[in-house]
Amino acid sequence: MTKILTEIQRKILQFIIDFRDEKGWPPSLSEIAEEFGYKNRSTVREHLQALEKKGLIQRDEKVARGIDLRLDDHMFVTRPIIGEAAAGSPVTIYPGAIDTVDLPNMIKIPKESFLLKVKGQSLKDAYIFNGDVIIVNPNVEPVNGQIVAAVLDEGAVVKRYFKKGKVIELVSENPEFVPITVDESYRHFHIVGVVVGIYRSMEAKSNRYS
Repeated sequence: MTKILTEIQRKILQFIIDFRDEKGWPPSLSEIAEEFGYKNRSTVREHLQALEKKGLIQRDEKVARGIDLRLDDHMFVTRPIIGEAAAGSPVTIYPGAIDTVDLPNMIKIPKESFLLKVKGQSLKDAYIFNGDVIIVNPNVEPVNGQIVAAVLDEGAVVKRYFKKGKVIELVSENPEFVPITVDESYRHFHIVGVVVGIYRSMEAKSNRYS
């Protein structure tokens, strides 16, 4: 069974994963403390103890970088969903997590990416359905043909992106929906990221046609 992590535990665990993937070795207590603004390394130890109790890491306090990940023993990692994005008419991106999803730990999520839940059927021909969770990377510049998450008039939409001159066209993958056209200078519109992955649970599958 997945063990629920607090927000800071999730962030520290993700930092350890990202650091190891980038450097080839785990971070030290000092590096974790610096990343999260802790002046006292004992605070870091407390969080690592919590992660160890949940079976996600194993520590060796005699070694400076004595943190071993134990994610192979856990099929899923809990991540927050920060809002819903419409595959149809715009809906809201909320300031905090509205839900969580247990993603398989083998899924590599780009740093600073976030999750949104899809609402509606306008992307069904791209095999993105109501209830699916999309992984959005805010650090990728969109190119024509990619699927993006965008904010339009304070609502969020997920559409295929095409830019012609200064005009942006957001196109559905469902003939029942007409494209949305917006000038790139419109101040109530901006791209929040490119969709780089999709996760679908069995629960989402049962809601696909709702």
